[in-house]
Amino acid sequence: MQVRSDQLPQQLARGLKPLYVVHGDEPLLAQEAGDAVRAAARAAGYSEREVFTVSGAHFDWSGVLGAAQSMGLFGDQKLIEIRIPSGKPGKDGSAALQQYCDLLPEGVLTLVHLPRLDRQQLQGAWFQALERVGVSVRVDPIERAQLPAWITQRLAAQGQRLPAGEAGQQALAFFADRVEGNLLAAHQELQKLALLYPGGELSFEQIEEAVLDVARFDVFKLGTAVLAGQAGRALRMLDGLKAEGEAAVLVHWTLADDIRALARVRAAMDEGKPLPMALREARVWGEKERLFERVLPGLDGAKAQALVAAASVCDGLVKGLRHPDWPEDAWDGLRRLVLMTLDAVAAPPRRGQPAPAPLTLRA
Repeated sequence: MQVRSDQLPQQLARGLKPLYVVHGDEPLLAQEAGDAVRAAARAAGYSEREVFTVSGAHFDWSGVLGAAQSMGLFGDQKLIEIRIPSGKPGKDGSAALQQYCDLLPEGVLTLVHLPRLDRQQLQGAWFQALERVGVSVRVDPIERAQLPAWITQRLAAQGQRLPAGEAGQQALAFFADRVEGNLLAAHQELQKLALLYPGGELSFEQIEEAVLDVARFDVFKLGTAVLAGQAGRALRMLDGLKAEGEAAVLVHWTLADDIRALARVRAAMDEGKPLPMALREARVWGEKERLFERVLPGLDGAKAQALVAAASVCDGLVKGLRHPDWPEDAWDGLRRLVLMTLDAVAAPPRRGQPAPAPLTLRA
């Protein structure tokens, strides 16, 4: 059985399954899912607990198999936790986990902790065996678009709320901007609000005063923000990546890869190929595919080639070269490249609306 992390409490309320698998890369939600299973186990009388951490390929699985077969000194029910930080139990571990699922006795509840798994791991025989006998809890990250609803829900759980209307939306946007990509810190900021202010409505001023800027950014999401035309967010992410010590070379590679893909797809379309075929040939999939579909109708070949040329100049900047028409600092050059790309991919105005003002290409 598969459930999302937000569905786990309802599933636990309907009765415990013999095994739970929590997998994903969001530490806060994974921790909360594990805590929920442990709390339900204690309430159901599972008074003993054993924890095994799979440390490598030479881990001795006999202890895990033995623990599942041995009852406590007083016949108490037992919770066994198996932690596999790598997500790769290995050949012996795969066989042991399948055997474990076949022999799982009454009175034993098992909680397996795993990181985010790829498609091949999810289809592995060992993982399929775990899902067959228990519940698989997939912990997905909370993306920027989901953060306002998540924050609202968490505030409500601690008896607080934001104003209705535009004021509340501004406060939510301010909060989300400052905790994006750092859910553990977001949780801490919410706890701080609960300590500082009583239950009831919070003002924008209270949010602004209390919430620190603890956002963390993923370099690979920068290109998504640029293609989506989110100028403010893209520039804030660029500043954040610089402050976090991200390599300018990696940031450039991410931007340039999208720019080259745009140019390839535009060229294929100019040769008469339909957009879906051009996207497939350029190996553009998923969310990027939808963003390219938005951008390409308004991006002509000349603009695409100008971006490729700009990315080439910026490539030299991040490698220590200089160009007379570009800033000397690599991050200033990246900022210019981001602004140029935002300007090129900006959606054309709707009929009857004025054209947007061009972006200022200052470093």
